[in-house]
Amino acid sequence: MAQSPIRRAVVLLSGGLDSATVLACAVRDGFECHTMAFRYGQRHGIELAAAANVSVELGAVEHRVMDIDLSALGGSSLVGDGAVPKGRSDDEIGGGIPSTYVPARNTVFLSLGLAWAEVLGASRIYIGVNAVDYSGYPDCRPEFVQAFEQLANLATKVGVEGGKIEIVAPLQKLSKSEIVRLGLSMGVDYSHTRSCYDPRPDGAPCLECDSCRLRLAGFHQAGHEDPVLAVYGLRAP
Repeated sequence: MAQSPIRRAVVLLSGGLDSATVLACAVRDGFECHTMAFRYGQRHGIELAAAANVSVELGAVEHRVMDIDLSALGGSSLVGDGAVPKGRSDDEIGGGIPSTYVPARNTVFLSLGLAWAEVLGASRIYIGVNAVDYSGYPDCRPEFVQAFEQLANLATKVGVEGGKIEIVAPLQKLSKSEIVRLGLSMGVDYSHTRSCYDPRPDGAPCLECDSCRLRLAGFHQAGHEDPVLAVYGLRAP
């Protein structure tokens, strides 16, 4: 009996809550997962260590870190261009595009993921963008994902030859609490993930940036405590 062909996927992995959940989704969907993280000039490398841990923990067959220096362009507090905003209200977080938006970041990340997908013969690229708790980032919207998928199949050998590469964003319409519940149902250990935009020198989350606030609210609304708090001996504010 002939074996079924291997179904491969590239999973963009930041080391945060959302991307860890997406990797678990890709594994659940029956794909051989190849994870890709990015050293792009961000303020800290803690998330890269988390991405490597999460990749191993959830059973990816390969993990790569790509070096691209977006800090050379600036334009975002995540690459050191100004301070990371702290203590913003829900209304402030939900209104406008924050300084933590990195210009064209997801377009760049998906482009590199697309190149690797072609090399691997992967039919899917998974990304953890979210349009509900997306903090105003334009490159997390469904319209962006759909447009990039169209581009991917126009600009690649596989697309021209009649194949297809899908851009899969399974968290797109979920709230943060729904993402937490989904991940826990698949056995994701969130103690290995890191989401803070501006962690303390020991790696502990600041608990005040937009990412921390959204994460804490998601765990609270899901009826759980963020396990990263226990790792650093912290209490939710």
